[in-house]
Amino acid sequence: MNSTSYTISANKAKNIVDFYAKNLIEKDGIYFSGDVGKISYPADGNDICFRLEDNSFWFRHRNNCITALVKRYAKDSVFFDIGGGNGFVSKGLEESGITTCLVEPGVYGCLNAKKRGLANVINSDLKNAGFIEGVISAAGLFDVIEHIDDDIDFLYNINTYMSDGGVLFISVPAYALLWSKEDADAGHYRRYMMRKLKKKLAIAGFETVYSTYIFSFLVPPIFLFRTVPSLLGISKGGTEKGEREHRVGADSISSKLLKRLMDFEAGHIERGRRIPFGGSCLVVAEKKC
Repeated sequence: MNSTSYTISANKAKNIVDFYAKNLIEKDGIYFSGDVGKISYPADGNDICFRLEDNSFWFRHRNNCITALVKRYAKDSVFFDIGGGNGFVSKGLEESGITTCLVEPGVYGCLNAKKRGLANVINSDLKNAGFIEGVISAAGLFDVIEHIDDDIDFLYNINTYMSDGGVLFISVPAYALLWSKEDADAGHYRRYMMRKLKKKLAIAGFETVYSTYIFSFLVPPIFLFRTVPSLLGISKGGTEKGEREHRVGADSISSKLLKRLMDFEAGHIERGRRIPFGGSCLVVAEKKC
């Protein structure tokens, strides 16, 4: 069965998870494997994000940009949101008519994803879940690989599960220059330059077909309010600070300006244009045949 017919059959199947993975046990609507992969991520990270996501301009804008790209490059595929946390991206894609499957090693993330009503939730990584090699036609790694020590090996491993021509979507934090205490606290190993990210994807067997920066309007604030205080040793960090950064008053002047900036970026991406700089890299890559 080729990857196209596999995806079509999976879309018609009552149980999509069983179509792709063979080492899972379902309990209370979540599929579990005997083991999960390790990742550099705070133990309470998913719960902190769960409190932020629904009211966060950052998560909302990232979702809009991701959805625009998935619709352009993989709208008819079953989409695997790998390391997808609480399922915020998956939920957004589902609401846009794209069938998704969340693959998340953190059990609290999976529980939160079920609260969001997602049907296909796997508490595992691809290997331990028993995923079949060569059949995933669309997958996303959204702010995931910066948490992986050997990111090239991780991408190469993802490659083995994807079909020839399968499409991989990635977002990562941009610019080593913007490194701060918040990155360290979040369990990041690095921030990325677009050129180096593309090179790592090529080594792992992917060809970049589209790339852009996003959050261009956040580069100065990140540098001034995160990087500089970290360099001076006066960064306080903390959950409360993070929550304040993610929320903007609905009727404020800053909120209206922020909406204009986000609409500008999302419109650029929908039209296939590129943004030359920003706080995050967003890439679409295909598995080389």
